[in-house]
Amino acid sequence: MSVKSFLIQDLDLNRSQITLLGLGRFGGGIAAVKYLAAQGAQITVIDARDEASLADSLQQLKPLSQIKYQLGIAPTELPKTDLLVVNPAIPPRHPLLKDAEKQQIPVTSEMELFWQLNPARVIGVTGSNGKSTTTAMIHAIMKASGARCWLGGNIGISLLPVVDQIQPEDWVILELSSFQLDALNRIQASPQIGVVTNFSPNHLDWHQTVEHYRNAKQSIFRWQTKNDFSIINADEQELQGWCATGKVVRFGSTHDSLSDVLLKGDAFELTKQNHTFEPHLTVPGRHNRMNAAAAIAACDCAGVDLATIQEGLKTFKGLPHRLQFVGEYRDRRFYNDSLATTPESAICALEAFEECPIILLAGGSDKKVDLTEFATQILRQTKAIALMGETGPVLSEMMQDLGERSGMNTSAVISHPQTSFEAAFDWAFQQSAPGDVILLSPGCASYGWFSSFAERGDRFIDLFHSLAQRS
Repeated sequence: MSVKSFLIQDLDLNRSQITLLGLGRFGGGIAAVKYLAAQGAQITVIDARDEASLADSLQQLKPLSQIKYQLGIAPTELPKTDLLVVNPAIPPRHPLLKDAEKQQIPVTSEMELFWQLNPARVIGVTGSNGKSTTTAMIHAIMKASGARCWLGGNIGISLLPVVDQIQPEDWVILELSSFQLDALNRIQASPQIGVVTNFSPNHLDWHQTVEHYRNAKQSIFRWQTKNDFSIINADEQELQGWCATGKVVRFGSTHDSLSDVLLKGDAFELTKQNHTFEPHLTVPGRHNRMNAAAAIAACDCAGVDLATIQEGLKTFKGLPHRLQFVGEYRDRRFYNDSLATTPESAICALEAFEECPIILLAGGSDKKVDLTEFATQILRQTKAIALMGETGPVLSEMMQDLGERSGMNTSAVISHPQTSFEAAFDWAFQQSAPGDVILLSPGCASYGWFSSFAERGDRFIDLFHSLAQRS
């Protein structure tokens, strides 16, 4: 599908008829509506979810009078409109996108609007795993440098409402999803410093093919100039063949001759400067040290000195829902890793606690990715597994087959697929003993039981506090 891209100078937004497809509950749709309304546009919001499901979002838009709503329905034709603004979660094959293409109605997104209005330099981070943490690490370092910087994008913050405050000398640090990059490709946009943490098949329910997913991710480099920087993981063979117009900078742990930032145990070597240092990291796991290597490379390209990089990493305390220590109860430690929505990120969480008995809460909605390696690692590294959601039965069958066919020597206790999150939490606690880690790291998306990974993580935290209050 080839929809018509939208350039902001092509349309006077004042009194234009604009349709927003997918209001959502994470801020991007709300920010787009508020911005367009402030420009004087007349807006129609279309969302297949009903008013009750979108109550929080609708409450934020209540003061705006120039909005019409079509909620709880799935129309196949657009109302009269000059511009279609699409939520990133809307798949490319949606009927209204097909109608926009047929009618030659231009299409844009919240990120495209922001990008065209933003005067500042951009550090953009993508990857199948680790992009949120890497983005936040870069922001922490840039803040420590004294630079005026802004954090946003897929990390859950829209910068469109504050774009008028951003100055050309500022730095904008964006987490960019494959959905957002697919949209930015329409306007031929890439960041001045682009970072790819890693690559593995993901979101195939949206992209349909690995090739489409790869093409979206590659657009982080596609429109760079020769003065820009393209930062890639030297440990991943897949990434070595990606085309990059900018200056290629590599980070990694296994390719001394390739890596500009080389991870050696807990230390980092800037190979071209022949300088080794060991920053204090408060977040656990080798995967977080790799995230730090990517952040170091990006900030070095931005001109930040090593002392400031070390100070920034020291101040970084981690993200909510990403290996977040929730608390300890009866000598069990509880960790919320709800942001682990891919098998690879959940495997990283398991490896972070390789010396501890782990009771794992795993499973969720099905994104049509291969769960075989995740199932294998669960059997190898956990004491017990509470299975959840749509993929719970899939993982159960997969682990039983692995045990029978491969003869894996495992003592892991596998639950029946649980009927609710509360039941999964209670089962996990019942299986635990003093010294155990109870870990929510689902390896799957939250949809079905929850509206988002954040809601899932918050529920885990609430259940922990309820448990702790029983005594």
